[in-house]
Amino acid sequence: MPAVAPVRPRAARVAALIVVALTLSVGLAPAGPAAAAPPARQIAVTDDPEGGTPALRAELEAASKGYLDAKQALTESVQRQQQLTDQLKTTETVQAERTELVEQIADQAYRNGPLRTASVLLDNTSPANFLDRVATLEAMAANENKAITELQQTQERIAQDTRAVEAEIIEQRKQEALMAKRKQQAEQALTVANEQASAAAAATNTTQNSTQAAPAPRNPDGSWPAETCSVNDPTPADGCITPRTLHALNEAKSAGFTRYVSCYRPGSSGEHPKGRACDFAAQQDGFGGDATGDDRTYGNNLAAFLVDNADQLAVLYVIWYRQIWLPSSGWKSYSGAAGDPSSDHTNHVHLSVY
Repeated sequence: MPAVAPVRPRAARVAALIVVALTLSVGLAPAGPAAAAPPARQIAVTDDPEGGTPALRAELEAASKGYLDAKQALTESVQRQQQLTDQLKTTETVQAERTELVEQIADQAYRNGPLRTASVLLDNTSPANFLDRVATLEAMAANENKAITELQQTQERIAQDTRAVEAEIIEQRKQEALMAKRKQQAEQALTVANEQASAAAAATNTTQNSTQAAPAPRNPDGSWPAETCSVNDPTPADGCITPRTLHALNEAKSAGFTRYVSCYRPGSSGEHPKGRACDFAAQQDGFGGDATGDDRTYGNNLAAFLVDNADQLAVLYVIWYRQIWLPSSGWKSYSGAAGDPSSDHTNHVHLSVY
């Protein structure tokens, strides 16, 4: 708020009654310690065609969903904070204008002397003049009261907006802590699952300028709508998938990834029986041995496309060539229990969506 210029003693007494000094201090609330991620469960190694274990995939699904939910909440909070900050700046401008008006009223009262109602009303020569003076006094009093009331209301609005901004900052730190917790949860699960496996060099470096996928439909607030296994699976798997899975499948095909794909699988764990996962073969006609040469390049490019478009396609995770990509952690080592091309994902790219 602009500093009030020095005034004479009488005006100072008036101004002191009607001008409220406001000190605005929006501080970053200190973040509390981030909650520690729950201890990773001991994940038994079992023979599963998808690689890993059902328990591991459940951990990864929960961690990735929690991460994406917290990320969306963080985005919304940042947007609300920006709106509040803009609103706060506007309100502070109005406060400066209204403060100047109140100061002018105080200065005028000093220069003209205190307005004695009785003397003003008595100093008249006719009934009409008397009524005019009454109306003038009422108008002046109303204007002064309005100016003071508006200044007080503006100051209260600034205080409310300041508290709201501080609340959003606290909310953002909460969501950041939750994102860190979910990231740690996923990485702990993978550490336990791969504790006896050596980390392989990442074979899925993203390519430059991947085709951009069209975004899947979201709710008005930016979150992902709940979906069930409700549309026909167009792949040879002969089952159902979610509309969002179908969207990801069609976007991959539109980007040129048209080799053999299979999505729905009722007899396994994970997202396949929920219609939220697809396996994209690296070879032209189906799943075979380890992908090499052009087949491996195809898998690399497909994995890169899915990762580069993770936000548009609601990707929970991608698995390819003994590596898994998580929205919280990027690429990590992932070894299949059976050590064959299917469980190690060296012959197909696995996609799971939210």
